[in-house]
Amino acid sequence: MSETRAPDDGLCDALWRAVLDGDEHHAVDLVRSALGAGWDEESLLLDAVAAVQARIGAEWAADRITVAQEHAATAINERVITALVPRPDTRGPSEPRRGRVTVSCVDGEWHAFPARLVAEVLRLRGWQVDYLGAQTPTPYLVAHQHRTDSDAVLLSGSLPTQLPTAHAAITACRSVGVPVLAGGRAFGRDGRYARALGADAWAADARGAAAVLEAGLPRPTVIRQAVDDLPHLVDQEYTMVVQSRRRLIGQTLTELEGRFPATCGGDEARRERTAEDLAHLVDFLATALYMDDAAVFTDFLDWTAGVLSARGVPAHSLVAGLDILAGQVRDFPRGLRMVRDGAAHLAGLSGPLVPGTAA
Repeated sequence: MSETRAPDDGLCDALWRAVLDGDEHHAVDLVRSALGAGWDEESLLLDAVAAVQARIGAEWAADRITVAQEHAATAINERVITALVPRPDTRGPSEPRRGRVTVSCVDGEWHAFPARLVAEVLRLRGWQVDYLGAQTPTPYLVAHQHRTDSDAVLLSGSLPTQLPTAHAAITACRSVGVPVLAGGRAFGRDGRYARALGADAWAADARGAAAVLEAGLPRPTVIRQAVDDLPHLVDQEYTMVVQSRRRLIGQTLTELEGRFPATCGGDEARRERTAEDLAHLVDFLATALYMDDAAVFTDFLDWTAGVLSARGVPAHSLVAGLDILAGQVRDFPRGLRMVRDGAAHLAGLSGPLVPGTAA
């Protein structure tokens, strides 16, 4: 079993430069040379490749690389993973099998890189892994369980807005007797949302996921319904906000343009970006209502304020949109409170922000 290895700044920096330069061959050569120098595959995956991937995301959020550079670097990093994974014919015929598990992203989740790392680490540790990749529709995930009878489903999510969909997947998998181990930023830094949604376990990273499986994950015997996990949903606020999504975005955008004509300035592309920002506001508000946790909304506001600040847009410009949105959700007590608290939170921020670091 691999232990956490102290990051090798020289290797990580060299790998970072290779993926940023689009030099796939050099990136692969670097990790193969590291293998020859004594690194093992798991340490390279989690202490070098994953570290570089985290840097890719941070550099994009800070507006130091473009979306295209971020996608290209990620693609090369994925090919580095492939180069590190031993072929079946090189693993040896006597390699033990611990059991069979499914690793999948929540439906609607495109960020498959963390799930891929988990899948490869579990393979290295002797598990038979069915890796289903990005955004697997829940009916197909459940059908796969009927066919394979996995020992566990490892469900990955990065976007909190997919938590309601994750809840459906967790409930459905458990209903057919398969325990669910949740992981990824969507489930909260401490896994609180995984527990709230009824997951059997949560892990912060691939090593943690492997430890949970190795300790044993019992099959569920008590089947719960979604409303059992989140009784506040009976107030229908989440459902009504989701059903009103298009109207909320449109009316907020129209009123924003009326109050602040410079918001779009006759620029259609700028208007579309503003509409996208408002759509994210409404989607995160809906998710906060689903979880009954205002932190889902304020954490998103912090992150967005940091991204806008990095691009020279005053973070406090969000407050105007929130003020208008508050008027649109005045009939939803929980939603109105979350929007007002979010506006007050942003108004209290000062100075330049770094994405993800606001208090």
